[in-house]
Amino acid sequence: MLLVSYPSTNSSFCTESKECLEYLLVCKTDEYEVRHYSPTRWVSTDAEAYFMGVGAAMAFRRLFQYINGANEGGFQMEMTAPVLVKIPEETRMWEPAVYSLGFPLPAAYQEKPPAPTSNKLYFSEMPEMDVYVRSYGGWMLSVTSRLHAHLLTEELGRVGASYNHSYHYGVGYDSPLKLLNRHNEVWYVSEGELVSSS
Repeated sequence: MLLVSYPSTNSSFCTESKECLEYLLVCKTDEYEVRHYSPTRWVSTDAEAYFMGVGAAMAFRRLFQYINGANEGGFQMEMTAPVLVKIPEETRMWEPAVYSLGFPLPAAYQEKPPAPTSNKLYFSEMPEMDVYVRSYGGWMLSVTSRLHAHLLTEELGRVGASYNHSYHYGVGYDSPLKLLNRHNEVWYVSEGELVSSS
């Protein structure tokens, strides 16, 4: 049984979606937050590209078509938040990387989501997990995402936090049409004892 707590009550930055992924704030320092997430089901797709922004745009279009009716039954669903991009940590400039993008399925479709009509889409389970989170404004571009990921890993290294080093998540909450007060995040999945001292 997947545990999902919708609708959002504690995300002041999640203003454009009726359903937002809920979390429990474990602690907060000047540099990051530690959050606890319950298991959820996502609709996901992978895109190979040299830049995160290009891969994310291709993948976003596929997922948006799915919630707009490109599924068995032609169900139209409300946009949920956040959009999660799984970014491999080791990417080389001259080689494309595979970026995995996901939307959390609406609460009504968590148990039995309609099958996608595209074979490039699949359902994924996000397990129960604790994440280290750094928030930033503006646009989630390859360069800004990498910068904030770097700043977060530096801080996690400084406090001796253990986390998964093989990938991180780029997390966006706003539609491309929103110009002001945008909110993005970088997540690293915690491994072992949580560190929340500054």
